Amino acid sequence: MLAIGLAAGSAKAEAETGQSAEAAGIVCTGENLTKKLGASNPEAMAKARAEAAEVPNGKGRLWKLEKPGVAPSWLFGTMHVTDPRVVTMPEAARDAFDTAGTVVIETIDILDPAKAQAALMSRPELTMFTDGNTLVSFLDDEDAQLVEEELARRGIPLALVSRMKPWMIAGMLAMPACELARKNEGAPFLDIKIAGDAKAAGKTLLGLESIGEQMTAMADLPIEFHVRGLVETIRLADLMPDIMATMTELYLDGDIALIMPTIMAAGPEAGEGDTDGYAQFEERIVLTRNRLMAERAAPILANGNAFIAVGALHLPGEEGLVSLLRDAGYTISKVR
Repeated sequence: MLAIGLAAGSAKAEAETGQSAEAAGIVCTGENLTKKLGASNPEAMAKARAEAAEVPNGKGRLWKLEKPGVAPSWLFGTMHVTDPRVVTMPEAARDAFDTAGTVVIETIDILDPAKAQAALMSRPELTMFTDGNTLVSFLDDEDAQLVEEELARRGIPLALVSRMKPWMIAGMLAMPACELARKNEGAPFLDIKIAGDAKAAGKTLLGLESIGEQMTAMADLPIEFHVRGLVETIRLADLMPDIMATMTELYLDGDIALIMPTIMAAGPEAGEGDTDGYAQFEERIVLTRNRLMAERAAPILANGNAFIAVGALHLPGEEGLVSLLRDAGYTISKVR
């Protein structure tokens, strides 16, 4: 399910509401698909759990890194949402954060909106069509109508966003109304909260990537992948609250490797998805960046006493950050 990868990334809110989710009467809905699938299709749920169990380092959000002669450091998996349950770090992670002298997030560019905007303006081709094409250029008549109707339902004229790359639109449409409302009123997502707390505490704050590098990773994927992802996001609109609820609750439980198998199994076309497309997504957006993050984290970890916080999906797997840093000579143990 290509839409899931897009939902797992960060979404950009486009409108200002000026009121809280509660004040607007918007509440988060959605059911954890592990419960729904366990009741309706226990075999599929069992298969998803078995798949997750095979993933190295697939369970856990907080890991301790140790090496002789170096002060311990910490690796913490985040989720890029504003849900208060997520933004409130578990006590063990908060203790690790408090003791660290250096805090590292994926990119510190997000702390300066003007700088981030300038970086994107310098390379408009990453987020916009600059070659004369528009979104409709890549849609057949049926899908073009589907996209236009969904945007109209949300009060967004197609002409207003027709030059935006489809993954930008998909990210906006994938986010539940309650999450958009919280972001629009300025609620920070977890990574921003960690960075703000680090600055307030006078800690050294570093980033592993630039926002341009993150956008380039998305732009590097074939346009056909992004178009399919946008169309699928719209077709799965009714399932999106469940997808977000599932991702959030599994994240809170530390069942990181179970997130994707559960959602894939619960989709309306389970077993028939674009596996090649998702493999491309995983390689470029997850694995390639894992290797870059591990390389750039190395000199920081060599100084010890660091708290590194990155998206939780970067932690598990044979080429996840836990494995890569273990291969680099660190003794790594799960804390939580």
